[in-house]
Amino acid sequence: MNQKNIRNFSIIAHIDHGKSTIADRLMQVSGAVSARDMKEQLLDSMDLERERGITIKAASVTIDVQIDGEQYMFNLIDTPGHVDFHYEVDRALAACDGALLVVDACQGVQAQTVANAYVAVENDLEIIPVINKIDLPGAHPEDTAIEVESVLGLGMDHVQFVSAKSGQGIPDLIRTIARTIPPPEGDPAAPLQALVFDSTYDDYRGVICYVRVVNGTIRKGEKVLLMGRNRHYVISELGKFRPKMTRCETLQAGEVGYMVAAIKSLKDVTVGDTVTDALAPAAAPLPGYEPAKQMVYCDFYPSGGEDFEELREALARLSLNDASFTYEPQTSEALGFGFRCGFLGLLHMDIVQERLERECGVDVVQTAPSVTYEIELTDGTVTEVSSAGDLPSMDRISELREPIIECQIITPEEGVGAIMKMADQRRGIYKRTEYLGPKRVMLTYELPFNEILYDFYDKLKSVTRGYGTMDYHVTGYRQADLVKMDILVNGKAVDALSVILHRSNADRRGRRILLRLRQEVPRHMFEVAFQAAIGGRIIARETLKALRKNVTAKCYGGDVTRKRKLLEKQKAGKKRMKTIGSVDIPQKAFMTVLEPED
Repeated sequence: MNQKNIRNFSIIAHIDHGKSTIADRLMQVSGAVSARDMKEQLLDSMDLERERGITIKAASVTIDVQIDGEQYMFNLIDTPGHVDFHYEVDRALAACDGALLVVDACQGVQAQTVANAYVAVENDLEIIPVINKIDLPGAHPEDTAIEVESVLGLGMDHVQFVSAKSGQGIPDLIRTIARTIPPPEGDPAAPLQALVFDSTYDDYRGVICYVRVVNGTIRKGEKVLLMGRNRHYVISELGKFRPKMTRCETLQAGEVGYMVAAIKSLKDVTVGDTVTDALAPAAAPLPGYEPAKQMVYCDFYPSGGEDFEELREALARLSLNDASFTYEPQTSEALGFGFRCGFLGLLHMDIVQERLERECGVDVVQTAPSVTYEIELTDGTVTEVSSAGDLPSMDRISELREPIIECQIITPEEGVGAIMKMADQRRGIYKRTEYLGPKRVMLTYELPFNEILYDFYDKLKSVTRGYGTMDYHVTGYRQADLVKMDILVNGKAVDALSVILHRSNADRRGRRILLRLRQEVPRHMFEVAFQAAIGGRIIARETLKALRKNVTAKCYGGDVTRKRKLLEKQKAGKKRMKTIGSVDIPQKAFMTVLEPED
């Protein structure tokens, strides 16, 4: 394929604005997929994606298009829309020369639309605004186009009006892509430089690397060097996604495809690595990617306690396919050996846990999530902790800082008052208000990340009747009056239930956690005391009464001392059982900290 006829682009948008459906129509109109093989959200290959109706993994496909008698090759990447998967979007955009920014004609510009547009501009990409769903009764495409221009500063020259569902406007969109997005730069005769932008694992072929060739040509049978790991491999298979894996002999500068080279170890490939010719290597590697910064942490433990190695292998396999989550070994007195895992957000955590159980067959016990805190010790050293269990004693801490986010909330005008009240309750600092249109407002707040972690998004949807959206990014750390709250069960601290929180919330939150624990933990043969403590001070207590057996049932008459003797014996037995008995805490109880406020 002539390099000037190659177009590499991503489809980016807010959640549910029609990215995957546009990708379906592009493949259908170009004939890349037969009518028999066509189905909705074709590129969403995971069961989870199809069930939830969201894109989790960026998916690549190569389409051959005929435009006015000239052949073009489109390499498109369909990306996720949720804020928790922004790392997938960043990686996809770094492998492209342009982007389709999709906006719903009914909903207009949303929070994630703004965030994605800024990322595309930072990557110096050519952006084509696409107004989708113009066939719906409530659509106002012209107003949406004006909003795109005023909010994002994108010109009206290349705005495309389409209906991905019916296919209206798709042929014009294809022509605009060919005319507007520039061809890839790069020299097919230069030393080979190919960027690994994603990877997956196959039980039979090993690691499959998804590559964008920037310079040079990569050939089947060629000996290549992975510059980051300094390891040599021989390419056994090359191919493109059409959308199924289709083999080919070469990939030249500007093309996107996959590479199989008998890479057996999961640790030998890093997303962002550079592939080059082992015999005539490039002078320097490509810039690659900044590593993702995890902001939410929780612990995964095997539910049986004996499947630790199986859990390790499952996490290793998932981390290859998802470079934005990390894991490291962790021990807990209550739960045994497990792993501390880092995620970009709560949805990301939920998806990884479900993938572990579905794809890898591993049942896990998951502790409540927490964010990363920064600590300055009395000796002047600064460190980060991601768990209340890792927090040193308070007399060694000079200053405790919490992560701060800048949050953009887009809402109908009537939801502004409720959102401001909600943000104030969570120690938010108001920054500014911008009107996107006559009835839509964008509020910007600075908020502590741990205050929005659990139920902020759900409450936002509730107070705005489903129309509110939000996007956020971490701006830094700020000193706050934070304390560590321990949960004691029969006088023993359960480290998996400990939390770091603001002192003003401690009493209310501690009492709420204990009430939920009392409801979730089954009754035992002895009395169980739940206590919330800050340091040596108990701030709340709840008691779970013991199960009681009627030991006097057989005493149908006679002296009352017989009954009293049996009751005293039962009391002594319960007391002894309490000292040696262990309390069974179910998985659901560990998630009580996540429950929304009543």
